[in-house]
Amino acid sequence: MKQIISTVLLCLVITFASAQEARAKVEAACLDYIEGFYEGDTSKLIRSIKPSLYKSGYWKNKNTGKYEPDGQMTFQQAIDYAKRVMAKKNFAKAGAPKKVEVLDIMHSVAAAKVTAWWGVDYILLSRQGDKWMIEEVLWEGPLEM
Repeated sequence: MKQIISTVLLCLVITFASAQEARAKVEAACLDYIEGFYEGDTSKLIRSIKPSLYKSGYWKNKNTGKYEPDGQMTFQQAIDYAKRVMAKKNFAKAGAPKKVEVLDIMHSVAAAKVTAWWGVDYILLSRQGDKWMIEEVLWEGPLEM
């Protein structure tokens, strides 16, 4: 009986540790994503987003006050944006929001919510071997402008 209890406890500990490790890796990918844009660091973007990235969203029109589609951002456009940030030294302001909330993690897919200076992104990630990579992003610009 002691052996069965010990085995069950060991399995629970391993499962918990594995879940915590996955959570930490999803959070790290999302932070690399935010910091890549904030700091103009293309290496962070390259290690966190897949080349097949699909990012689209909605920005509030200043004239009408309505949210409108803002087109798609590809992997290359994300890298180019980060390069422009670095070239212009147009970094995010100190204290800009940088919050990651992991919403769900399964075996091969995960979902997270990221709050940044530009608004909120809902992110879908996939497991690539031992790493989590961002595949899709749907975002909405800030409520107040």
